[in-house]
Amino acid sequence: MELNTIKPAEGSKKNRRRVGRGIGSGLGKTAGRGHKGQKSRAGGYHKVGFEGGQMPLQRRLPKRGFLAVTIDKAVEVRSGDLARVGGDTIDLEGLKKAGLVHGDAKRAKIILAGTELAGKFKVSGVLASKGAKAAIEKAGGSVADVVAVERPKKLPKKQSAAAK
Repeated sequence: MELNTIKPAEGSKKNRRRVGRGIGSGLGKTAGRGHKGQKSRAGGYHKVGFEGGQMPLQRRLPKRGFLAVTIDKAVEVRSGDLARVGGDTIDLEGLKKAGLVHGDAKRAKIILAGTELAGKFKVSGVLASKGAKAAIEKAGGSVADVVAVERPKKLPKKQSAAAK
């Protein structure tokens, strides 16, 4: 093999379509754009979801649901996996080191799932479901209540001088 004989594989390179170059090309006259209308003209386009002025589907349907911004920062941990933490004290840092929780997690919650608990665990700084809390306490462990950070209250709107 020599450098001057190297060619791309057969069929890997296709010529681009040359539209509007006569009837023989198969794409002459209207150049594959059909007859008339906005999309047949140069510069004619519309937004995604545009329905010709009719109220688009995404606006006809009601808004529904809400997805919290912090949802990816909260992680669930199965109670059966707690033995992998190593040690009797379980907190968020311990869960991260054991690989049960990703490094970006801001909070975690232990849920009742998996096998029975092997050993006593002292849980602190991590939320636990009712079932998981009962299972941990039944095994001789304890769950410290996590104090929720209170959000600042919105101040009432100031009344204008004209309203007084």
